[in-house]
Order: sequence, then C-alpha cells, then structure tokens
Amino acid sequence: MRVRTLSARSRTGLLQFGPLRAPCAIGRGGLSRRKREGDGASPVGQYRLIEVLYRADRIARPVTRLPVRAIRRDDIWCDDPESAHYNRPARAPLAASHEKLWRDDHLYDVIVVLDHNRKPRVRGHGSAVFFHLARPGYTPTEGCIAVKLADMRRLLARAGRDTYMRIG
Repeated sequence: MRVRTLSARSRTGLLQFGPLRAPCAIGRGGLSRRKREGDGASPVGQYRLIEVLYRADRIARPVTRLPVRAIRRDDIWCDDPESAHYNRPARAPLAASHEKLWRDDHLYDVIVVLDHNRKPRVRGHGSAVFFHLARPGYTPTEGCIAVKLADMRRLLARAGRDTYMRIG
C-alpha cells in the first residue's frame, strides 16, 4: 500500500494498493521525515498494518485478514509523551492526555492501527497515527491517512498481516 502526495505542499494524496487507487487525506502539516508530537504531519516511512478497530453500532464488521476488534465507549489512545501509556491504547478514565476512539463524528468508524513509533516507542515522536475515514472533501488530518468508507472496505478486503503502508 503506497501513499503519495500530489506536491510537497499538498494535504491530499493518492493511495495505491495493487490495482486499487483511492484519493486520501494526509496531515495538515504535510509529510515529515522527523515526526513530532502535535506537528500535524503524516510520518514518511513504511508501517505495518496492526489491527482494525470499528464502531459495531454504526457499521458491519470489516472484511479483512487483519485482526478486528469492536471499539468500546471507554477506548482511548494516550498521546501524552510523559505517560507510561504513551502511544498505546488504554481505557478511560486516564489522567494523561488522550484521544477518544468512540467519536461523535464518523472518522473513527473504522481505524487501522499502524506500527508507527511502537517498537521502539520514542516519547515525543508521534502517537495515534492511524489509517481512518476521511472527512468530506478530504480535509487534512492531524497526521493520519484517511479515505472514504467505500475505499477503506475495498482496501481492507485485500489487506493482511503482511500488509505495509508506505507513506511518501
């Protein structure tokens, strides 16, 4: 799976996976080879697709060879570099800064967890970099890669444990 931008300043791109192509949104900070927490950039590199999380109350279980788990109301992702939970899933309540995975909008109706900054985990080098659903018009993300639901379904149907996303 490959993500390319249309230009160095672009906040949209093209995701290609074999014969499948889909427009995608990237981070508001563009692409970065030196990803930092809060910079809004999508990290350049190659990342394995770890697992799929989804809102079972909103959509059917995605068809894929990746591990799949339904999101719970108390699922969060820690984005506090000072926390022992940094760049890890957790359950609310958590005093450290975090992102709720159960959202009112539809961006996280499907989330694919990428192995960005996981092993080794470096504090401050970015957290919660996901492959998720795009807003209308493919407006920029906070550093993730995003596509529309129909494209996500087509891409996940081909994805497995050996699938990587190459950004940049």
